[in-house]
Amino acid sequence: MLHINKHPLNRGFAAPSTSSAAAAAPAEQLPEWNLADLYSGIDAPELARDFKQGAEDAAAFEHRWKGKLLDAAKNPTSGDLGQALRDFEALEELLGRIASYAGLLYTGDTSDPVRAKFYGDVQEKLTDASAKLLFFTLELNEIDDALIDAAFEADPGFAYYRPWVVDLRKDKPYQLENRVEQLFHEKSITGRAAFNRLFDETMTSLRFEVGGEKLALELTLNRLQDPDGEVRREAAEALAKTFQENIRLFTLITNTLAKDKEISDRWRGFEDIADSRHLANRVEREVVDALAAAVKSAYPRLSHRYYAMKAKWLGMEQMNHWDRNAPLPETPNATISWPEARETVLSAYGKFDPRMSEIAQRFFDENWIDAPVRPGKSPGAFAHPTVPSAHPYVMLNYQGKPRDVMTLAHELGHGVHQVLAASQGALMASTPLTLAETASVFGEMLTFRSMLDRTSDKRERKAMLAQKVEDMINTVVRQIAFYEFERLVHSERREGELTSERIGELWLQVQAESLGPAIALREGYETFWTYIPHFIHSPFYVYAYAFGDCLVNSLFAVYMQADQGFQDRYFDMLKAGGTKHHSELLAPFGLDASDPEFWGRGLSMIEGLIDELEAMDQQPA
Repeated sequence: MLHINKHPLNRGFAAPSTSSAAAAAPAEQLPEWNLADLYSGIDAPELARDFKQGAEDAAAFEHRWKGKLLDAAKNPTSGDLGQALRDFEALEELLGRIASYAGLLYTGDTSDPVRAKFYGDVQEKLTDASAKLLFFTLELNEIDDALIDAAFEADPGFAYYRPWVVDLRKDKPYQLENRVEQLFHEKSITGRAAFNRLFDETMTSLRFEVGGEKLALELTLNRLQDPDGEVRREAAEALAKTFQENIRLFTLITNTLAKDKEISDRWRGFEDIADSRHLANRVEREVVDALAAAVKSAYPRLSHRYYAMKAKWLGMEQMNHWDRNAPLPETPNATISWPEARETVLSAYGKFDPRMSEIAQRFFDENWIDAPVRPGKSPGAFAHPTVPSAHPYVMLNYQGKPRDVMTLAHELGHGVHQVLAASQGALMASTPLTLAETASVFGEMLTFRSMLDRTSDKRERKAMLAQKVEDMINTVVRQIAFYEFERLVHSERREGELTSERIGELWLQVQAESLGPAIALREGYETFWTYIPHFIHSPFYVYAYAFGDCLVNSLFAVYMQADQGFQDRYFDMLKAGGTKHHSELLAPFGLDASDPEFWGRGLSMIEGLIDELEAMDQQPA
């Protein structure tokens, strides 16, 4: 299957940015990305040329190589297998550029019918072109291991792609007959992809009435972090009201996509409902199970304990669900300007290694960032790698609060990673989701530690520590709860459709378990599962956040104790892209994700920050 890099690394729901509507438009001009580095516009002659070339090259590729790969493998000194992979990679690059442009343009304003039509047309054309390439990976996997190994020895061009070929062959037990694969591929445009687009356009079009204003999702979610409890309550009730009014649609989308996944999994022979995601992430089920078990067992020591402390700080016996991300009284209210956010992140990156800051600087200097909140713009944030011949782009909804700075640090971490991995080429630059979160969370940690070191005021320091703990809980505890929720939904869906009420019950069950008794889940919260985009776009994606956060906690501990050389090893890890398994990447740091104690060490850093907050409470004012 063509591996066009289509999905950005969105984490907006995990820790939404934190402003009220009043802060939605900082005084300074925020940067907007320049997509002309891909194409100058929908009508650009270069785009028309690439569409035509992509279709022609795909047809020519099919004509040249279909049914001939086995013969090429039997004659490895001919260099044909290496040539075929170079041709395939060139198509990946060409079609990936078109897909990236269409996706980014659509993200900028999903309410624009012109952009929506263009996006839909591009999806159809790329599906048609890539259908001609489906045979390639399927035939390659049908070749015996002995012939593949011999080709690695005899054909240097083929050996160059060894990591990609070895990785591809892990899919071999689950691939189907060619015509079935083609049917799955072509029907996706009217099936899974259509329901993804329906979700996106619906969610973007929703409006929530708060304080007499009709707000989009991003601004409404931000009101949940307003200092005024009444504002938070009103925002939560507005969210619940609109979600409930659209609950039948979101229930239908969820049921349909869960069934679609079940059909695919059944045909391919996956045993567990999340095994296809584990395979895509190139991580063993046992490793993920150990992560989930470790986090769940830590709920009482992490989220339950922290939220009980926070309720006390806010003067409540029990917080409402809309108080979960409320700012502490100590939290500074000043809006952080874009230049200040930029300097904060770049200086933190530069303190770690000037090379890291230099790469991140290019995102600002060359308009690779789209920061403003705009009507129709997708909520959240992401970094999209596009293709190696171009560069990544970062999308934010920047509103000047501390978490927005952390989001900038997070997405620039992705961006730095993607720039460094681009040297691996279109086939091998892409990193599994579990490792893709490493650089982003590491970038956040560098920025947080830098900001904390510059803060001497006890009250501000407490607010910063509390905010970091909340971000880590959102990234670890909340995401594993999301993962458990998905497991329940997909498991029950195998027995028949789920009602809205039943999905709400499952949602409340896992949320109560993860958040603990210090948070009351009030009426309306049972609908809040509806807005989580990863449930729709990438089932079981969410555990990658917890994987990345715990991994970075362990990695950061190594950095704090390391002698010189850590930075070089870190850069080597990022440059590897998708060419190495997580065990190979972590070995130079003395880390092993298959070690049962690994996850406990990562979680202990969160627990240590909570200990520090508790100790601050016990000190005299």
